[in-house]
Amino acid sequence: MQTLKLVAVSAGLSSPSSTRLLADRLTQATRYRLAEQEYAVDVEVVELRDLAVDIAHHFVTGFPSEALQGAIDKVTGADGVIAVTPVFTASYSGLFKSFFDLVDPAALTGTPVLLGATGGTARHSLILDHALRPLFAYLRARISSTAVYAASEDWGSGGDEYTEGLPARITRAGQEFAELIAAAERRAGDGEEELVPFEKQLADLRLD
Repeated sequence: MQTLKLVAVSAGLSSPSSTRLLADRLTQATRYRLAEQEYAVDVEVVELRDLAVDIAHHFVTGFPSEALQGAIDKVTGADGVIAVTPVFTASYSGLFKSFFDLVDPAALTGTPVLLGATGGTARHSLILDHALRPLFAYLRARISSTAVYAASEDWGSGGDEYTEGLPARITRAGQEFAELIAAAERRAGDGEEELVPFEKQLADLRLD
C-alpha cells in the first residue's frame, strides 16, 4: 500500500481555533477518501502560531530557525497541502502570507492544494477567490476546485434545502481533493507532468 504525505497548515491564532478545526475536518475528509482508494496517509500539521517569532526573525536575519525550516520542508515535501487561514481585514492573515512568502516560489509547483478560510461572517467568503487562489496560482500549485469557507454561523449548521451545510461542503471538498492527489500520483507514476496554466486556474474559479 502506497503511503502519501498530507500536510495541513493552520494560521489560527487562538487555541483551540476554528481555523485549526476546519483544517482537521478537511484533513479527515481527505484521508477517509484516500483510504477508500487504498492509500495509507501520513498526516502532519503545521501550526503557524507556534512559528510566528521564528518567521519574523527570518525576515530580519535571512536565516530560518530549525523549527521553521522543518515546517517549510514538510510543506514543500508533501503530496498534498491543506492551507487554512482566518480572515484578517478581508484577506488572509499576515502570518499566513508571511509563511508562504518564505517558501521558494517553485517549491509547490504541481502540488495539490486544498484551500480553506474561517471568519465571523459569510460576507468574507470571497477571500477564497480574490486572495487565496491567486496566491497559490502564483506558486503554480494544483488548486483543488472546491474550497471551503466557514463563518461562525456555519458551525453546527446542517444547511437548508437551498444551501449545503458545512459538513457536506467539507466532505465534498475532501473527496475532490483526494481525487486530485490520486490523479497526481498516477501521473507521477506514469512519468507525466501536467501543470495548469495560471489563466485557466483563474477561469475555473468556483466560490463555495
